[in-house]
Amino acid sequence: MKIHSIFAAVFLVTMLSACAPSIRGTIRLVDANNKPIPAAVATPEGAVVNMINTSAAVEQASHSVAVMADGKFESAKDVIKPGKYKVEITHIGYQTETKSVEVGQFSSPTVDVDLKRIQEGRRKTIKGSRSDEDKIVNPGEVNIQPPSM
Repeated sequence: MKIHSIFAAVFLVTMLSACAPSIRGTIRLVDANNKPIPAAVATPEGAVVNMINTSAAVEQASHSVAVMADGKFESAKDVIKPGKYKVEITHIGYQTETKSVEVGQFSSPTVDVDLKRIQEGRRKTIKGSRSDEDKIVNPGEVNIQPPSM
């Protein structure tokens, strides 16, 4: 009988740890018309998912994961605590999406998101600028140096 009790206890602990709260989901990249972008053109790999617990202390409130090439993500084991979360998904060239989810003691909400591609702007030339205020500066072209003392 003792062996059965030990086996039952180990099984229960294993099941409870497998049911630890987590946040998981899938990211899909879409164009401006909400049509899926083929994997040959772009993948969601490199997107970042920030999970912010809005009901926890600041030092316990945030967790981030990267998205895999297939678009799937999942929080690290034993990091997510029960509470209300804002899940923010960002990827360069795509609109940031934010979803709200509530995580319970043994729940693992799924967040599936379509990230919409940002339309590239067309650069216009400014002719006849009368002052520097009329000129558009690309932040990547500016080299700001700290003041010398």
